[in-house]
Amino acid sequence: MTYAPDRLLEEVAYVAYHFHWPRGEILDLTHAERSGWVREISRINTRINEGG
Repeated sequence: MTYAPDRLLEEVAYVAYHFHWPRGEILDLTHAERSGWVREISRINTRINEGG
């Protein structure tokens, strides 16, 4: 099974932008770990944007 390169790029960019982690460290994460961080960042952003 392969992972869509454009989706991988989006996830890496998203985590790197918000957490300032190096690309290599983000790429070393499993898909599940990376997706979990993407969800958590999104949750944090939603909470901040809603004033909570």
